Parts: sequence; C-alpha cells; structure tokens
Amino acid sequence: MKSAETIKRLFKNAELRVHPDTDEQVFKDVLQAQQETKKNLPPSFLAEVRRGENIWRITMKSPLTKLAIAAVLIIACVIGLSLWRTTGSGIALADVLARIEKVKAYRCQWSMKITGEGAPGKPYNYEVRATDLVSQEHGTKSKWEELDPNGGESTFEEQYFLPQEKTKIRIIPKQKKYERTELDDAWAERGQKFKDPRWMVKEILGCKYESMGKSTIDGIEVEGFQTTDPNYCRNYWTGLPRQIDAKIWVDVKTWLPVRTEHDIMQDIKDNKIRTHIVTHDYRWDVPVDAAEFESVIPDDYTRIAGTVVKWPALTEETAIQGLKLCVDLLGKYPEGTHFYSYQWPAFQKSNTPAAMRLEEEVKGLAEDEKVNRLLDTMLPMRSLDRFYAGLKFDNKDPAYYGKTVTPKDADKVLMRWKVSDNEYRVIYGDLHVETVTSEKLAELEKALPK
Repeated sequence: MKSAETIKRLFKNAELRVHPDTDEQVFKDVLQAQQETKKNLPPSFLAEVRRGENIWRITMKSPLTKLAIAAVLIIACVIGLSLWRTTGSGIALADVLARIEKVKAYRCQWSMKITGEGAPGKPYNYEVRATDLVSQEHGTKSKWEELDPNGGESTFEEQYFLPQEKTKIRIIPKQKKYERTELDDAWAERGQKFKDPRWMVKEILGCKYESMGKSTIDGIEVEGFQTTDPNYCRNYWTGLPRQIDAKIWVDVKTWLPVRTEHDIMQDIKDNKIRTHIVTHDYRWDVPVDAAEFESVIPDDYTRIAGTVVKWPALTEETAIQGLKLCVDLLGKYPEGTHFYSYQWPAFQKSNTPAAMRLEEEVKGLAEDEKVNRLLDTMLPMRSLDRFYAGLKFDNKDPAYYGKTVTPKDADKVLMRWKVSDNEYRVIYGDLHVETVTSEKLAELEKALPK
C-alpha cells in the first residue's frame, strides 16, 4: 500500500481514544474547596468573580484523525489557598465545569486540512469540512464533505457515533458504501466521553496556557487563550512526536467558545505532516430529536474495504494473539507500538510461511475482497493496536520493547502496564505473562538490551 494511502486510511479509520475519568474526583474536591473559600469574600469581589457562569467546548469530531481536537483554555483567579491559576481574566474553570454539566446538545462546524509528504518527494493533501450535532443522550451525527485536492468533485458522507448502541456508522452515498462497526464496552465508553467537553477542560488544567487578550470575532467580543504545552491531549496522540499550538476564543458575555484552532506538526514514518483544524459557528443548548440520529443503510450498499464489523473485547489474551500473529506474518515483533498501522511494507516483503500462504490465498481476488481478506486476517494485530492505546488512555503507564526484544528472549520484558500502585503486568519475549512489583520491574528493565 502506498504511504500516502496508508496515512489516509489511518486518519479515516482512527478510533476515538480518550478516558477522562481519572480527574473527576479531584475536580469535585477542588470545586468544594473553592466554594468554601468564597464564603468569606466580600460581596463586591464575588460579583466580579462571577461575571459569567459558563463553559467551554471544543469539537474536532473526526474519526478521521483521531488527531487534534479542540480545547478550552479558561483562566481562574487564585484566591487565598485555592488551587486556581490566573491570568487576570476572571474566567474560572470551576464555573466552566459547572456550566458544562448543563449542556445537553450543541451544533458546530469544523474543517481540517492535512498537508505534508505522503512519500519522499510526493506532496500529500487532505481536506474535509463538516457539521456536527452532538448530544449527551443520543451521540454524534456528522455530515462530511471531503474535498478533491485536484479541484474535482467533493465526496459527501454521514457519520454516526451511537454510544447507547455501541455502534459507529459511516455512509457514503456516491460510492454506495457503508461502514457499520460494533464497539466493545470500553471503546464505546471512551468514544462517548471523547464528545464530552468536560474532558477538554480537564486536559487544559494539566497544561501551561496564557491569555491572548480580547478581540472581536464575527462581531462578538471574545477573549483568546493559547497553549503550546506538549502535554496537551498527550494520551490521544499515542506518543507520536509532535508540536502543537491550540487556541480558543471565548465570548466574554456567555463564557462559551466562539472559535478554536489547532496546528499540529507530526513525524509519521519519517514524513512531516501538518494538521490544521478550525472549529466555529457553535450553537449551544440546541433542541434535538432522537430521529436525527437514526441511520438507514440501503440494501444495495456494500461494506467499505478493511472495516471491522465487530471488534473483539480488548484483553490481555487478544493482545497476546496479536503479538503471536506479528511473529507469524513478519518473523519478528514490530519495533514500535503501531502494531498494525505501519506493517504493510514489512508484510509485503515478508517470506514467512504464514505470509506466503496468505499471499497465495488472496491471489485472483477482486481488490476490495483482497483488502478485506488481508485486514480481517490481521484483526488480532489491529486489536493489539487498540489494546495498547487503551492502556495509554487509562493512564496505565504502558511500555513496549519490541525494538530489542525477540521471541527467544524468555526472560526479557516485551510489554508491561500498571495494574495497581505497586504492581505491573508483564508480557515477556516468549509471551508468557506474570505480575511483578515495581521494584522487580525496575530490575527487569535495567537488564534490557540498549
């Protein structure tokens, strides 16, 4: 598969990758502490602090890029022993979080442009525009327009993420194609929270940010905020080298976002890729009807090549199956944590018995049938991809050492992740598994080849 097409497939099939639960109790404690502090403040000061009661929300809803999303950069005043940072704006994240809890649904528009080199010397361009309807109760409905980089006709599609049904759907009328994927419980939950603006506010709380001052956007007086902190949405980016510049402009009267921009520079397989995302035209607290989230797939539509009808549960056992398949098809473990995404070139060059049998099996098949056959066979590797990403999103401190550890290294750590405060689960080079203490893990990792 060509490098540019591989990148595009990655963006098109990327899964939602977030899990914000870990900070929930911390924020509840901070909210309570702030309220106790405010009880002793003069009424005039409180009036100024409460100039606006509201929220933030950024939307980059693309299953496309699992890349950049928007963020809310809102500032709070430091009061006595309270935990809030400040830029003097008077916008308190405590009030933002309280307002977010009340938002049931909203609409917005966004655009994304990806540029760079898809292969050495070959420019890559991808551009999409979309309108989203997001509901806490029903899920997300998106209408996409994918632009032709050569100025030709656009491609239109609808996308649905329905957490109650644990289902993701894509419908492309022009091609008479569809994708209907059933998600496991963990990924359905992550996807639902990914659309929750509270997660974005919490991401910003863990970053360094600054005020850009006041300005006017579309006739609305706004205050802008910016972060270039590499910790911003770190789990979402799965560790790819990157630089990020995220901005948000908030209506000074309503304390709701008016516009957001993201610039992300990434190194993907030695290619420099820039992603620019703009979200705008927010409509907050809009009424919604459950019927808006009902999708109908015509009988004559066919499944998009390479899509998974139903993902298996992402467990330790499925991860081991994926690692075994890597060895069978590639003759070794992948060097990095993209266990499936970047393995096409290696697979095409592989001469292992399993790889040669698979190549023989797909000879003579139509292109779509061939792709489906290959990718369905590689499902354990794809599940391994998602398993490792889930460990990152859940802050399980995972690590992988496939660059130096081989199937013959029975006593060396191939992969590990945290299971308790002082315990780690370890998969060794020969794929046996055990739980070890943090101290034991430190000894094992010290002995790894450099």
